Amino acid sequence: MNNLLIFFAIPVATIILAIVLQKILQSPLLVAATFFAVFLIVTFAAFDESFLVFAILYTLLALITALVVRFICCLINNSDNPCINNRAAQNAGICGGNNSATDDEDDDNNSGNSGCGCNRNASNQFFTRRYMMRR
Repeated sequence: MNNLLIFFAIPVATIILAIVLQKILQSPLLVAATFFAVFLIVTFAAFDESFLVFAILYTLLALITALVVRFICCLINNSDNPCINNRAAQNAGICGGNNSATDDEDDDNNSGNSGCGCNRNASNQFFTRRYMMRR
């Protein structure tokens, strides 16, 4: 039972929680630091010092998961396909998006912050130029 916990349950929980924390914190290093702090406390509260090796391995797993999630998030948000890029689909009113945004809300939606820690500076400049040309 203990082996099942160490080799299956904790790694799966680490991956799932790392994805959630990456979406909330938007910083892979903060995700890894949070997991290391929690596993360090668990090491000395529930297990012995030999679990410290697993705590370091689980922290590396959380860091790698957070980096992969950030990479995938940036790929999706920088995609030219509006059906993949949910923000662009909502602004364009396609793929089930809602085109009820006013001009002020439209400017906020194209602010360059994609929600994953990467900025869409090139497209933000495009929308700014396009908006300035309309005036």
